[in-house]
Formats: sequence, C-alpha cells, structure tokens
Amino acid sequence: MNQLYYGDNLAVLREHIKDETVDLVYLDPPFNSSQDYNVLFEEHGTKAAAQIKVFEDTWEWNTAAAEAFASAVEQGGRARPPRRSWC
Repeated sequence: MNQLYYGDNLAVLREHIKDETVDLVYLDPPFNSSQDYNVLFEEHGTKAAAQIKVFEDTWEWNTAAAEAFASAVEQGGRARPPRRSWC
C-alpha cells in the first residue's frame, strides 16, 4: 500500500485504516518538557551564536490529553494485527 496520510491521526485511523492492516504503530506523545527547542548553526565547524527557535513546548498533560492519547492507542491497536510492533 505504501501510502502517507496527512491530517489528524485519530481521524485518519478511524476513516482510512482497516482493522489489522498496519505493521507498525508509532506513538509519539507530547513532550511536556516546558522547554524551547532551537536549531544551532555552525560557522566553519564551530557553533555560531545564531540560532532559530523552532518549537516551544507548551503542552499540558491533563485529562483531555490523556483521553486523546488513550484513543490513539485504542485505534492503533485496532489497526495493528496481533504480533505486530508498537514503537
């Protein structure tokens, strides 16, 4: 099949993925690190002072987040055949 879907993971799983048709389910929950992530540049092999803020982690792990993650696990389990991988 080798198809890439773009969109909300739960909607894609529910609407486009049949039961037991996925070889690998990869779940990447939010970081909840309260950190900012930057890209550092190099000039002639040494770290430069220039950097770009690429991601600000503002996620809060609360009841709604836990429920959304549980739904993703449930849908991933439905799409994954027995003895296939979780990552």
